[in-house]
Amino acid sequence: MSSGFTGVIAHSSPNLNVFNKLLDSRPSSRHTAIERVQKMPPPKPSTKAAETALKILDAALDLFRTQGFDSATMREIAASAGVATGAAYYYFASKDAIVMAFYQRSCLEMQPKIKEALAPARTLESRLRALIRVKLDYFSPNRAVLRALLRNGADPAHPLSPFSPQTKDIRDTDIEWFRVILADCGTRIPRDLEPHLPRVLWFFQMGVIFFWVTDESPNQARTTRLLEVAAKSVAALVRLSTLPFMRPVRKTALELIEIVTTA
Repeated sequence: MSSGFTGVIAHSSPNLNVFNKLLDSRPSSRHTAIERVQKMPPPKPSTKAAETALKILDAALDLFRTQGFDSATMREIAASAGVATGAAYYYFASKDAIVMAFYQRSCLEMQPKIKEALAPARTLESRLRALIRVKLDYFSPNRAVLRALLRNGADPAHPLSPFSPQTKDIRDTDIEWFRVILADCGTRIPRDLEPHLPRVLWFFQMGVIFFWVTDESPNQARTTRLLEVAAKSVAALVRLSTLPFMRPVRKTALELIEIVTTA
């Protein structure tokens, strides 16, 4: 992304870093953690350059919805945005850069929505359901865009994959929210499982999102039902994991987690 791209998106990476540092203190209270997140510095005021970049971004998303990511070209994106092709490349070096800006903007815009959704939630089940529901509702207008990106997302080596090094800041921010919902949730978390559970829950979320993207039921009703049942099941499994007779099972589960999450 060019240095000429200013405003909200241009400052998304620094803001994500601030967010990560705020949560890195691992406060014992969920409410304290969320209050600290709200102290993030606000984005800089919009400028003419930022408005142009956002216009290009929105035009690209429209084309990705209708034509697919692979078929849309930078020339078509520029024409749809009403700018010269060279200007489009000035703000975004490639279509990948446009999608990365979309990811960053989405992450930043969802922070207050997550805070609001979690405020009334008290149990692990309700918090898990509320957190993931925010993602589904937010991305609903761009569900077709995410579907167009499925092939790239499945490849961890692709920069647009949620598992890639390029999306690490966004992924880490997301994982920290799962750490937040585990604090004071009314369910005791085994000490050996506690450091790993936020990442496990993040993987669970990615599975739900994948199902939602491919769900062709009316209004993705099957996903709604899946989230309700799965959140209840996950919360129950976490409660069961604290029982003494579950220690051997937990040990095996931790070995599996290490295999899956170790780079």
